[in-house]
Amino acid sequence: MSEEKNIPIMDEEEFKEAVEAEAEAAETPEADGAESTEKLSEETSDEVSSEETVSEESAEAGTSEAGDAADDKDQQLQEMNAKYLRLMADFQNQKKRYEKEKSDLYKYAGEDLAKNILEVLDNFDRALDGEVCAEDSKFKDGMELIFKQLVAALEKAGVKEIPALGEEFDPNFHNAVMMEDSEEYESNKVSGVMQKGYTLKDKVIRPSMVKVAK
Repeated sequence: MSEEKNIPIMDEEEFKEAVEAEAEAAETPEADGAESTEKLSEETSDEVSSEETVSEESAEAGTSEAGDAADDKDQQLQEMNAKYLRLMADFQNQKKRYEKEKSDLYKYAGEDLAKNILEVLDNFDRALDGEVCAEDSKFKDGMELIFKQLVAALEKAGVKEIPALGEEFDPNFHNAVMMEDSEEYESNKVSGVMQKGYTLKDKVIRPSMVKVAK
């Protein structure tokens, strides 16, 4: 004869407590799963935010490097442009100097010849200033004619006498060798010419040697 198992009999309150306990046990894994899912989502979000931050920093670094490279290129272009302008200015100045020297060479090509002829004019002046007898008057007239022709030829070539006697003393054209008292001329006026001066075009090839009134 088999033994009968004794099954405990629960009253109504104990049964309700047992059902509620089982229900809480069933809900606990779901809550844990929800919390785990939420935590995983937060971690994933943090990782994405971190990656975005790194990407932004990399983009900013690349932009900064690109900006620095552009600034360096602009500076190099400015330096090259300034160097080019300096070279062009030097070239233009050198070109102007060369053109002026070339122009002066043609303009004053006869300077040495004119200076030599001036010595001949001085001798003519001294010869014509001297006293001559009546018999030599015609000879003197001929010499004066030749002298005038020579002066005219020199003027045609650009050689002209510098005005001096009675003019205001000008160190650019006159060479004062002495000062003298003068009743005829005012102070600082040229009172006498010891040697005539001449210009070739606009250049003084020999200043006038003069006396100046005090």
